Amino acid sequence: MQTKTKVEANVWQAVPFFGVSNMEASLSFYIDGLGFEMTKKWTPDGDGRVRWCWLQLGEAAMMLQEFKKDHHPNSGRPDGKLGVGVTICFQCKDALAIYRAFTARGIEAKRPFVGNGLWVTSVQDPDGYKLEFASPTDVPEETVFSEAQG
Repeated sequence: MQTKTKVEANVWQAVPFFGVSNMEASLSFYIDGLGFEMTKKWTPDGDGRVRWCWLQLGEAAMMLQEFKKDHHPNSGRPDGKLGVGVTICFQCKDALAIYRAFTARGIEAKRPFVGNGLWVTSVQDPDGYKLEFASPTDVPEETVFSEAQG
């Protein structure tokens, strides 16, 4: 008879890592538009240009790295449009506040709706990656947010 030993989990965080086509446009979107903070960066060329970074929003994090622009077949950039089929879901305290903050900064955010007991709003970054921000609610399913609701 074998006994199973419980192994303690050694993983504590998953961090999305997006390859981006234009780091400046992406940083403007994530930092100026969504409010992320750059906490780490890699500037290998000596010109101060960010090639990789770690971004933080509250307790959530993500990484961005710009594809090489040398048009070499091994530059790492996949064929086709970036971001297709990729959605990252951020759980937050108040998705409606997130929606208001994004739209106040000029970000085109989808009008929040209730799905699966959550208010959900979403944005799409310059490369087409979809980001959803959701918070628990007891508002009826399929309710669509209006400013009149508060």
